[in-house]
Amino acid sequence: MTTERHMPATTADERTMLEGWLEFHRQTLAWKCEGLSDEQLRSAAVEPSDLSLMGLVRHMADVERSWFRRVLANEDAAPLYWSDEDRDGEFHLTDADTYQEAYRAWQSEIGAARSIAARFGLDDLSEGAHRRTGEKFNLRWIYTHMIEEYARHNGHADLIRERIDGSTGD
Repeated sequence: MTTERHMPATTADERTMLEGWLEFHRQTLAWKCEGLSDEQLRSAAVEPSDLSLMGLVRHMADVERSWFRRVLANEDAAPLYWSDEDRDGEFHLTDADTYQEAYRAWQSEIGAARSIAARFGLDDLSEGAHRRTGEKFNLRWIYTHMIEEYARHNGHADLIRERIDGSTGD
């Protein structure tokens, strides 16, 4: 599989631009994981960190789920990989964890996010609220936050991938 990344149009309207950058960053994370074995994808960045490419994919599945299902749509969607007892559960991988499962869950959450977001305008407030603060957010804020979240973690992914096999790239 070869992930194709598409830069957003430079003259797009605001929503198209935000969605374009979010898609670009989703594609970038998938690209950083391509061609690696599950063992490599489970490989931690540096000790004592548990940060790995597979962990990042699992983390982003939960982030997509949280912001779009729980906050934007107010769905009762429990976390996939973490819990109150293990707040970093997405990064605590075992030999039984597979990239295929993590990727499937991530893509499922991306699909749900796209479908949910399509029902909202950029200025529409979320139907749910942040679980700790009780704040509501408009879709514009959620898109901007998701772009920031992916951009930060794609930087981590770039360093992890370089450590694994020397591959670099934006």
